[in-house]
Amino acid sequence: MRVLLADDHRLLVEGLTNLLNAHGIEVLGAAGDGFEACAMARDLRPDLILMDLRMPNCDGLTATRLIKDRMPEIKIVMLTTSAEDQDLFEAVKGGACGYLLKSVGGDEFIEILRGLEDGFPPFSPGLADKILAEFSRQSTPLAGVSGADEDPSPLTVRQREVLSLVAQGYSYKEAGNSLGLSARTIKYHMREIVETLHLENRTQALAYAARIGLARGS
Repeated sequence: MRVLLADDHRLLVEGLTNLLNAHGIEVLGAAGDGFEACAMARDLRPDLILMDLRMPNCDGLTATRLIKDRMPEIKIVMLTTSAEDQDLFEAVKGGACGYLLKSVGGDEFIEILRGLEDGFPPFSPGLADKILAEFSRQSTPLAGVSGADEDPSPLTVRQREVLSLVAQGYSYKEAGNSLGLSARTIKYHMREIVETLHLENRTQALAYAARIGLARGS
């Protein structure tokens, strides 16, 4: 995975670069504002951009919209301190495939990025539920999930256990520890859940979990 960082805090950038490099993830460079992020994305063509929200000259939301409009193949994950609903919704509408808070731990952060490589969009605990609630409020159907209420039991007992824990914010490792399984097995179950529900990705599976009450541990 080739990553571009976009953040104006140099100390955080240095720490994040060291963390990613230590796990074999190549950091192509770091942009200090949104305009620089756009230019570096055009020149370097990274697989992923970790985008801060608040930056001088051009903020992360604007940069995300500009990059996705011109280079839709580049994945963008917001990495920010803001847990504001409006920032979350605008980021997703602008094309971000994930939204992580900077309070995430290092090991969990790397695990989440590995999940992205497998097609699982990364969101900090509870944020996928907020997106579902907003879509429901606006009466906007979520592709592949609209009929979830009508048939809440297509999953096995084990799959429901796994999905419930992940939807409540457990990492794959934590969910595995709780169920006596490995993180790799949890990842396998999540793939099976996505396929069984005929969904596109983990975000939609988490939305399904919220809709049938699994995100509350029921």
